[in-house]
Amino acid sequence: MRLIDNRTAPNRRTWIGWSAALALGSQAVAQKRRRGEPEQAEEVSPAEDLMREHGVLKRALLIYREAIRRIDARQEVPPDAVAKTARLIRDFVENYHEKLEEDYLFPRFRKANQQVELVNILYTQHQKGRTLTDRILHLAAAAALKDAAQQQRLKEALHLFVRMYEPHEAREDTVLFPAFRKIVSKHEYDSLGEDFERKENQLFGGEGFEKNVEAVAAIEKQLGLYDLAQFTPSV
Repeated sequence: MRLIDNRTAPNRRTWIGWSAALALGSQAVAQKRRRGEPEQAEEVSPAEDLMREHGVLKRALLIYREAIRRIDARQEVPPDAVAKTARLIRDFVENYHEKLEEDYLFPRFRKANQQVELVNILYTQHQKGRTLTDRILHLAAAAALKDAAQQQRLKEALHLFVRMYEPHEAREDTVLFPAFRKIVSKHEYDSLGEDFERKENQLFGGEGFEKNVEAVAAIEKQLGLYDLAQFTPSV
């Protein structure tokens, strides 16, 4: 016979509490459905939200690196793959993710007089990134890629973008986002998560992160980059 440790086993009151919580949760979901509101599957903190969006950017940078490699190897570069990646960066990274940072994070750091030099550099890099995206979109046209000189200009723009954004996002993940939690109250921090979700729904109609993950995965498949195992070294 298996013995149960009463110190860890849930008692009847605990089970009742769990049951009540589940019932209330089910009622809340049902009410949202009746009102036509989207169901909330998970709670994501503002920092986690921004950092997982960086994951989408990292995958876009991988696509840019592949385009650079193909230009150097004189292999075909599908212009639509580069253009679709640049448009994803424009819509999801620049017009959404970076705007969150510029509207909600950067002003609070400046007001608290914390990480101001870093914030100013990050803001400048956002502007430079948008200039490079304009250039990439212009150079990724099918006709332009038939010209060797235009290919080299595209390669240079892609290189500059990757070179800037790899340290840019790393510095945000390791310095800016951890510091942000320390300069706002818990209530303000939690409410920002709601603001971020509301903005995402306005721009993408809900599930903006998931939609953009699917979009970048489709481009990876087009270029043969999707299989993660191919990046494992044979050592």
